[in-house]
Amino acid sequence: MGWTGPGHLRRLFRHPRLNAAREHAVRHILNRWLQAILPPLLGFLLVLLFWQILSQQGDGIPPPLETWDSAVVLFSDPFYQAGPNDQGIGWNVLASLQRVGLGFGLAALVGIPLGFMIGRSAFLGRMLNPIISLLRPVSPLAWLPIGLLVFKSANPAAIWTIFICSIWPMVINTAVGVQRVPQDYMNVARVLALSEWKIATRILLPAVLPYMLTGVRLAVGTAWLVIVAAEMLTGGVGIGFWLWDEWNNLNVNHIIIAIFVIGIVGLLLETLLVRLAAAVTFEESRH
Repeated sequence: MGWTGPGHLRRLFRHPRLNAAREHAVRHILNRWLQAILPPLLGFLLVLLFWQILSQQGDGIPPPLETWDSAVVLFSDPFYQAGPNDQGIGWNVLASLQRVGLGFGLAALVGIPLGFMIGRSAFLGRMLNPIISLLRPVSPLAWLPIGLLVFKSANPAAIWTIFICSIWPMVINTAVGVQRVPQDYMNVARVLALSEWKIATRILLPAVLPYMLTGVRLAVGTAWLVIVAAEMLTGGVGIGFWLWDEWNNLNVNHIIIAIFVIGIVGLLLETLLVRLAAAVTFEESRH
């Protein structure tokens, strides 16, 4: 059948089967959007309803609209500076993220190579596993006084606490990933007489990367939880100290805002690392 002009095209798009297929596709897209948006929206509405009911019990908890108005005022100038301990919430969040980044980075520099060594050496694993099993369950805040004693300052003590809580997930997950590398890969490396560096970079690293990223994701989540509590105890600039300072001022609106800010930043960090892990896993599967 040949081309007969624009009229033929209009009749083609008015064909019943095409209309039905198009309607089915539209309904499918709408259903996916509803399934993705409606359940979280209902969940947030339930939280707001519970919050509103709780605020009417006279326990000093402000209602949602009052907290929203305070948030609008607070975020109208999040980076103001009126003194060393009187800064906007933006500076406090950045200070906390800086501490998390430093402590987490140091933990990655130590923990990931240590995990590789434990995974590669059965003797080293038997030597260090009891120590790791002993120290890993210790609350990170229990290490804070040791940091204060050694460093004589609150900021490095907080970074030390982040280092301690971040290192264990990376050591354990990296070691497990190395131990689960198929033995066939190692046999090929032995036949080819590859050096330990080439084995680590060309065989182990691509295979272990998903495990490493899982450890990184767990470590970042734990670090963000711990820094808030550590800053409450050490003071200075940071979202944990800011929250505690607002409690001392009995500003419950700002306390609730801080809770949401901490949750949103943690969610963003988690989402970023999940996307990174998914992208790396996808690239590895393509190769």
